[in-house]
Amino acid sequence: MAFFERFTDLTWVEVLVNILDILLVWYVLYKLITIIKGTKAVQLLKGVFVVVIAWFVTKQLGLTTMYWIMEQVLTWGFLAVIIIFQPELRRALEQIGRGKLFARSSMAEEEERDRLVEAVTKSVGYMAKRRIGALISIERETGLSEYIETGIPMHSNLTSELLINIFIPNTPLHDGAVIVQQERIAAAACYLPLSESPFISKELGTRHRAALGLSEVTDAITIVVSEETGAVSLTRNGDLHRNLPPEEFETLLRKMWFGPAPEPQAASKRKRGGKKNG
Repeated sequence: MAFFERFTDLTWVEVLVNILDILLVWYVLYKLITIIKGTKAVQLLKGVFVVVIAWFVTKQLGLTTMYWIMEQVLTWGFLAVIIIFQPELRRALEQIGRGKLFARSSMAEEEERDRLVEAVTKSVGYMAKRRIGALISIERETGLSEYIETGIPMHSNLTSELLINIFIPNTPLHDGAVIVQQERIAAAACYLPLSESPFISKELGTRHRAALGLSEVTDAITIVVSEETGAVSLTRNGDLHRNLPPEEFETLLRKMWFGPAPEPQAASKRKRGGKKNG
């Protein structure tokens, strides 16, 4: 009751100031999380949470010795963090001085998107010129864990060199699909469900049928490089975009992956439905 009495005694100006204070704190925390996302500092935070939970549990259970150890870890942990992450803290302070601390997260995210699209485009272009067959699926909202489990786990950074090496003929991982999950290569040599639609053109091979089959049950983006012709295709939501030139492929991939769904294009898009062949 005392808390509510103090709250009702506040003027509207004090209420607005308190709300602004809370919003600023949340904003700063959000920006800090976006900055450290994808860095080794994330693992540190996970470790801190584990130590705090262990400290609380040992205190409640009366485990005196373990509680004392956890308390020492928390007491001296702050100093250890400063020593371990001295380079990162220095860069953060430099960015504050330049006024770029909060601009960094959005810029870094945009740079990472550009890097991913460039890596996929470069590898696809290389394989298309040399007629190296490839099948690459990119997870979006619908999880692809059941298909990842059918392949060889990798959990690797997505680079053009790695994608090319995976699909080089007569190598252990070239047969099957590569699945990209959370902007990393999750697994290679994965099996995808084949489409059984009677409207698919008979000239399309197993890779195209697998790409269409996955697009029928998930919202994943799948890239196909034909081994016979070197033609590049994209599938999503049951739609097949065939024979894409490099510039159109890069633009379409970027829109599908990071932007709004592209508008239908009569030149390269063939619907799987009605009486049209895919």
